[in-house]
Amino acid sequence: MSVYPALLEIHALNTPNTYSPDVAVPASQRVLGGRDLFSLWFSLGIGLMVLQTGALLAPGLGLSGSLLAIFLGTLVGVSLLASVGVVGSDTGLSSMAALKLSLGSRGAMLPALLNVLQLIGWGSFEIIVMRDAASLLGARAFSDTSLWSQPLLWTVFFGALATLLAVSGPLTFVRKILRKWGIWLLLGACLWLTWNLFSKADLPALWAQKGDGSLPFAVGFDIAIAMPLSWLPLIADYSRFGKRAKSVFGGTALGFLIGNFWLMSLGVAYTLAFAPSGEVNALLLALAGAGLGIPLLLILLDESENAFADIHSAAVSSGLLLRLKVEHLALIIGVICTLIACFAPLAQYQNFLLLIGSVFAPLFGVVLVDHFIVRKRSVQVAPTLFSGSALLAWLGGVVTYHVLANLLPDVGATLPALLLAGALQWVLGRQR
Repeated sequence: MSVYPALLEIHALNTPNTYSPDVAVPASQRVLGGRDLFSLWFSLGIGLMVLQTGALLAPGLGLSGSLLAIFLGTLVGVSLLASVGVVGSDTGLSSMAALKLSLGSRGAMLPALLNVLQLIGWGSFEIIVMRDAASLLGARAFSDTSLWSQPLLWTVFFGALATLLAVSGPLTFVRKILRKWGIWLLLGACLWLTWNLFSKADLPALWAQKGDGSLPFAVGFDIAIAMPLSWLPLIADYSRFGKRAKSVFGGTALGFLIGNFWLMSLGVAYTLAFAPSGEVNALLLALAGAGLGIPLLLILLDESENAFADIHSAAVSSGLLLRLKVEHLALIIGVICTLIACFAPLAQYQNFLLLIGSVFAPLFGVVLVDHFIVRKRSVQVAPTLFSGSALLAWLGGVVTYHVLANLLPDVGATLPALLLAGALQWVLGRQR
C-alpha cells in the first residue's frame, strides 16, 4: 500500500555513504526502532501472494493441518529471518555486503548475482499478481471488455509504481497521508476479511473436514517456511538502519509472524469456504466479493511495497557487481521486471525461482553460525578473497536440499539443508 515509517526513514538517509551497499551505516544514522521494523515487516508479511500460498495448502492439509503447518513454518522462519536481521544491525552492511565477512570478498559475488536474478523474478511475480487482481476487480466493476480490465494496463501501472518508489523514494502523498494512515487501512482490510469469514463460513465444519492427503505435512511446512526465508537475502538492506539488535529482532519477528500467519490462514479458510473448486482465480473471486472488493483493493495496493522491496534490494545487490548508482540500477531492474511481467509465461519462472531460492536457506545457515558462533558477532575479520570452509559448507547444504527434495520429498528439504550447512560451518569454520 505504501512505504511505511521504516522505509520512509531509510529513504530520508539516502546520502552517498548510507546508500552505498558496501559501506557500513554510521551509528549516528541507525535510527529505526522496533515500532518502525514491526510496521515494515507486518506489511511485507501481508500480500496477495501470501493469500494464494495459503490456498496451495488448503486441499491437501485441510484447515487444521494447514494452520499447524503455517504456524510452525512461520515461527521457525521468522526466528531465522530476525536473526539475519541482527547480522545487518551488527555490521551496518547490506545483505550481500555482509556475506563478504563469511564468504570472502570474491566468494560473495556468486550469491549477489543469484540474488539479483531471484529478485528480478520475484519482482515480476509481484507485478503479475497485482495485475491479475486489478484486472479482476476492473472486470467486476465495469465489464470484461473495459479498459480497466486489461492486463497490460495494470502491468505497466504497477511496474511503473514499484519502479518509481525504488528510484525516488516516497512521494509527498505517501509521506503526508499513507505514512499516517497506511498501516491502519491495511489492518482494517484484514479485520474485515476475518469478520466476513466468521460471519459467513461454517468454521466448525471446515475444522472437522480433513485434507485429501495430496500434500504431505512436511511439504506444507516447507511451503510455509519459504515465505519468511524468501526475505533472508533482503533483510539486512533495511535492518542495517536499526538502532539496537534487540529491537531489530523483536520488531521483525513479531511483525512478520502476525502478518504472514494471519493472511496465509485467511487464504486457506477462504479457499475451503468459498473457492473449493480450485479453478484459476477462484480465491481472488471470493475475496473480491467481500466488502465490495475494498479489502482486496487495499491488500492489492500494499503489494506494491513488496515489489518495491524486490526492485530496491536487487539494485543494492547489483551495486556490488556494477559501478552504477543504485537509483539508476533500480530504474533498469524495474523496467526488466515490468517487461518480464508483460511477455514471459508465468509457468516458466516457477521452477527457476525454486531452484534459485534453494541456495539461500543453506547459505544463511552458514552465515548465522559464522556470525553468532564462530566470530561471536565480531565484524573485525582478516580480509580474504574466498573462504573455502564457508563455501564448502554452503555447497553441502545445497546438495542436501536437492537430494532430500528429489528422493525424500515427504521429509522436507529447507530446514535440514539449513541446519546441515550451519553444522558444517561450525566444524570447518573453527579450523580457519
